[in-house]
Amino acid sequence: MNLFDAIMQGILQGLTEFLPVSSSGHLAIYQHITGLTENNLFFSVMLHIGTLAAVVAVYFKIILKLLAALGSIIKKLFTRQFRWKEMTEQENMAMMIIIGLLPLFLLFLPIPGTDMKLKDLADKFTLDGYFFIVGLSLVGTSLLLFFGGKKKQPVKIIDGKRYRKRRRQRYTVIDALIVGLTQCAAALFPGLSRSGSTLAAAQLRGIDRQKALDFSFLLGTPAIVAAAVLELKDTFTSPETDLSAINAGLVIAGMLTAGIVGFLAIKLFKWLLGTNRMYIFILYTAAVGLMILLVSIIELSSGTNLFTQQPLTF
Repeated sequence: MNLFDAIMQGILQGLTEFLPVSSSGHLAIYQHITGLTENNLFFSVMLHIGTLAAVVAVYFKIILKLLAALGSIIKKLFTRQFRWKEMTEQENMAMMIIIGLLPLFLLFLPIPGTDMKLKDLADKFTLDGYFFIVGLSLVGTSLLLFFGGKKKQPVKIIDGKRYRKRRRQRYTVIDALIVGLTQCAAALFPGLSRSGSTLAAAQLRGIDRQKALDFSFLLGTPAIVAAAVLELKDTFTSPETDLSAINAGLVIAGMLTAGIVGFLAIKLFKWLLGTNRMYIFILYTAAVGLMILLVSIIELSSGTNLFTQQPLTF
């Protein structure tokens, strides 16, 4: 990997981690086309840390308020003053994020008949022979965004007249669990956008779209931290890891690029969502997904990677 590759992957990570087009899917596409696979795990983790910094920069004030709300909940629990129905808006958000993270533990369940855990499927699906999974997942992202955006605003009837009701601002336990399960699915299938699918799931539940987007980014923050810690542990404890082969300069270049581009991507996403321009992502993910499916059909029939001319790996 050279400096160009590091910066390109940083740009892809920063853009696609937050825009609803799937970072894992686009990195899989880039690696499939270039055949670049060395140091993937460590470099990928560091790119995620770069994008994590972007989330913290955008949501710094809200994160501080949520941490304060979490402290308030703990204090109330110890003093027996906690009342579920009396939670403030920030306490509700903090509690729902915790509940939304619970489904992530499903990723560590063993797959019967194998020595793999559920989370290991994500690595398997990035192999050349499963490239069609990326295409199917991108098409799935497009469909979720389409149906999420089509969710009708609730109405109420007063004296025979119909009035639009404000979409819900607060999450329920069911909302949080559904969004959390959607995040799990996005972790398994490269091409299924985490931000896009969790946003769509919340919209389908009737949540206000800006509130749904904020929850999606905030829910992803501890998930990124946990994934980075676990993957770094695996990287440094693996006997196959050659620390001397890691180029610190390239890693830093990738992280900085991912962080800066990620910050701009979050701002862009919030603006596009507020101005009803989500059709851009619906069309884009559908088009790219269908092209990948076409390439996959050609590759599976020939048994070789169309770009590198290497045999497909399964």
